[in-house]
Amino acid sequence: MNSGPVAGPDGQLRCPWGVSTEDYLGYHDNEWGRPIRDDCGLFERLTLEAFQSGLSWLTILRKREHFRAAFAGFEIEAVARFTGKDRTRLLNDAGIVRNVAKIDAALANARVAAGLDDGLAALVWRHQPSNRRAPATVAEVPTQTPESHAMATELKRLGFRFVGPTTAYALMQAAGLVNDHLADCSAREGSR
Repeated sequence: MNSGPVAGPDGQLRCPWGVSTEDYLGYHDNEWGRPIRDDCGLFERLTLEAFQSGLSWLTILRKREHFRAAFAGFEIEAVARFTGKDRTRLLNDAGIVRNVAKIDAALANARVAAGLDDGLAALVWRHQPSNRRAPATVAEVPTQTPESHAMATELKRLGFRFVGPTTAYALMQAAGLVNDHLADCSAREGSR
């Protein structure tokens, strides 16, 4: 497999994963690596990255609208008020990933996020790495970094769950704290 950028259906060079399916193409071009600075947007990404753990991102991406409906549009305050009845509803919702530990983590994480004095965005963006060289190949893209370890440690200390350093780094990528589009990827310029 070519580990550098590959041509997409329009001839533009992209990260290889971004052209592997049509679902990935739109996500790669329009979302991944673009800065998200609002609390609810970051809560959505944090929740989805936790649900992705051990699964394909494509599975989560294809269920995303179901997740949004099931989790009240990822409005932190609304999810923080979910009850046992909501938990049961989520566990029975075939439109999402029905993993009890991940559902419980999402509910607990909403409660923690709702209680943050400065908000989730301020907490997450404190861990943005300083300037990094653009990766030339997929092999140069890390799965975790010292910053993702620090973020995971702080999130866990505050009571967040399902937030290891790899999940924290995936959040950093998805929310634009890092720009891991390959150096010659056409989407790299638009993501910063």
